[in-house]
Amino acid sequence: MSNVPILFLHGYESSGQGFKGGFLRAQFPGIHTPTLTGELDPRLAQVAPIFNQESSWVLIGSSFGGLMATLLAIKHPQKVSRLILMAPALIPPYFSAPDENVHVSCPTTIIHGIGDEVVAFDQVKPIAEDLFTDLRYIAVADNHRLHRTTEELPWQELVFGDKN
Repeated sequence: MSNVPILFLHGYESSGQGFKGGFLRAQFPGIHTPTLTGELDPRLAQVAPIFNQESSWVLIGSSFGGLMATLLAIKHPQKVSRLILMAPALIPPYFSAPDENVHVSCPTTIIHGIGDEVVAFDQVKPIAEDLFTDLRYIAVADNHRLHRTTEELPWQELVFGDKN
């Protein structure tokens, strides 16, 4: 198991103390699960002091947190070793496809419910396929919250890239 720090970024109407944050703290003691408030820029400002503490991160982002994790990986590619994005809000008005020369090259896994009623699977998938160069896109029979799926995912493999 790796000692790389892990940062979980929750969704817009959630918190670091919500279901996914609690579940991930049980899986990965020491994971950072801050509660962020406000719109995108204030949230990015709130996470910056944590993000700046380490030179390399595994980022796990859910919905709006997936958008934030993606933006951090675009702006600081050297500081993000792996991305796990759960139903990421890579949709307008929050996200527009960056310049065609902008790519995220770290290993990225997206888990997205085909029944997502908040962030449309069909809208995110083509954006993700253009943006991420090392992408594993997992479509699951779940909705936006991904509660059932969260408990079933192979978290050690997703975070550390191995099957141990």
